[in-house]
Amino acid sequence: MILTLTLNPSIDRTVTLDAPLERGTVHRASAASVTVAAGKGVNVTRVLRAAGVPSRAIVPAGADDPFTAMLAADGVDAVLVPVDAAVRTNLALTEPDGTTTKVNEPGAALAERSIAATLDAVRTHAVGADWLVIAGSVPAGAGPEIVVETMRVARAANPGIRIAVDTSGAPLMATVAAGGVDLAKPNDEELEELLGLSHGAIDSTDAAAAAATALVGLGVGSVLLTLGGDGAVLADADGVLHASPPPTTVRSTVGAGDASLAGWLIADARGDDAAGRLRQAVAHGSAAAAMPGTGFPTPADADAARVAVTDLPAHAADPQEH
Repeated sequence: MILTLTLNPSIDRTVTLDAPLERGTVHRASAASVTVAAGKGVNVTRVLRAAGVPSRAIVPAGADDPFTAMLAADGVDAVLVPVDAAVRTNLALTEPDGTTTKVNEPGAALAERSIAATLDAVRTHAVGADWLVIAGSVPAGAGPEIVVETMRVARAANPGIRIAVDTSGAPLMATVAAGGVDLAKPNDEELEELLGLSHGAIDSTDAAAAAATALVGLGVGSVLLTLGGDGAVLADADGVLHASPPPTTVRSTVGAGDASLAGWLIADARGDDAAGRLRQAVAHGSAAAAMPGTGFPTPADADAARVAVTDLPAHAADPQEH
């Protein structure tokens, strides 16, 4: 079973525009908006379950919140942590060429009792889990240390549990500094920030390989670096691989990174090697990008055979400041 933790869940509302977005004008949607209960860890759980991989999502949400009703209606296995405020709503505007503009609400602050309840839920459900996936932003009231404490609690309850992290900024830096991350899934901008590189420094496959290798050098077991339309790089102690995505008509990028992480975990659960895990990650990410709204691809949508994987030199080039 794969346990996911989403500290800052959301109701994702996607509006598909019939023309490119222009500030200060009136736009028409090409269809009714799509609304789903989401958040990065929740999205991972959805994709895993669609592939038949057992997954349970821990989320701070009230029992009477519309978010909770949506999760229940979709059959998501969720552990609710009581909170006082409503789950936030995030808005995505997608243009005909797939360009996506997001407006994310900050999310309600987590009270001390909610933080304690979250850690208790992790402690309880980590016992039977193979992986803990900590994904998404950290809301107000809970600093970066909550992610490190979550890792500690999970490992105390289940020393063999593996931990994947998909966050950014201070929480990502804190987890790397604490050590013990088995899999990190940054995108290029998140990894640039972590390594102190200028924006745009990861501007080639070689630069991506060097950056991912640098993160492995900081103690992360494997790094799945997603590169949007340029695919992804997977680095670990054994080397670096790059996967090119199949031709894809992008409709929305919301949830594509979460689907990539889920694809990697799906392949890991069936015992695939590093190339197979990367291939499935890119297949799932591409399939999600081809879907409207927040994409939750099934195995039928994500054909890994269409993804090309190549070996890369681990230190091909250092990302340069620009």
